[in-house]
Amino acid sequence: MTAGPLPLRCRVPTPNEGNHHGPATAASRLQLRNDGCPTLYQLPGSDAYVVQGDRVTDPAELQQLDNLTPEEGAVVVPRELLANFGPKEPVHVPVPIPFDEFTSMFTTLKHSAWRLETRRRYASDEQTDTYAQFLAESRVDWDLDDPWCRGRREQAALGKRFERVRILDEPPTVGQRYLLDNARRNEAVGEDIRILTRATAEELRLPEEDFWIFDARVVGLLHFDDADEITGVELITTPSEVLRYLQAREAAWHHATPYDQA
Repeated sequence: MTAGPLPLRCRVPTPNEGNHHGPATAASRLQLRNDGCPTLYQLPGSDAYVVQGDRVTDPAELQQLDNLTPEEGAVVVPRELLANFGPKEPVHVPVPIPFDEFTSMFTTLKHSAWRLETRRRYASDEQTDTYAQFLAESRVDWDLDDPWCRGRREQAALGKRFERVRILDEPPTVGQRYLLDNARRNEAVGEDIRILTRATAEELRLPEEDFWIFDARVVGLLHFDDADEITGVELITTPSEVLRYLQAREAAWHHATPYDQA
């Protein structure tokens, strides 16, 4: 937060005091992870934690917290509380999000969206009229005024960057050649599209998954079934996991070339 740190007015709870979840009977279910206030508690038999600290009440401070609902609160604790008493080992817990929430991220992002496309085909492409035209004519007459194009063009006009690296086999598959033609449409609405051979991607040890990176801090991992149908989107926000995808982005973007040089 941009405002200065809030002062901590620590208080040591007595054995008979309750906690934020109810009376002392509820407190007996908590395992103390620190002696005093602020304090970190762990619910025995679970991976859930309760954090006790100074409540944030300043409306200006609360306004800076993304997605804070009226039912939620925020507290301030020193970094050493989490560093010394929090869990040390990373635990990957998949966080699936609905497709409509994922779609909304392309308008709520602040700076950039970057994608790595790794698959040889996408079943959803093959269900479109444009794909049928491509099979018949090896080209597509793209409608640059459809809702998707208008939305992407509006976001790009705000200064937001949309970039993709598409991995190509040698020779490219039909689905990949379709996407090369589609790159003309992407470029027309403000996206920057580059390509990378699969051999180079393997040399760079890039992930095999399809994913989007939003504002260099959130990853949307796309899941597909054996029929190449998208089945879901997993949100990744753990910094150590996000870093892996950021490193892949740096390597892929450095070695990729503009799509029209394929």
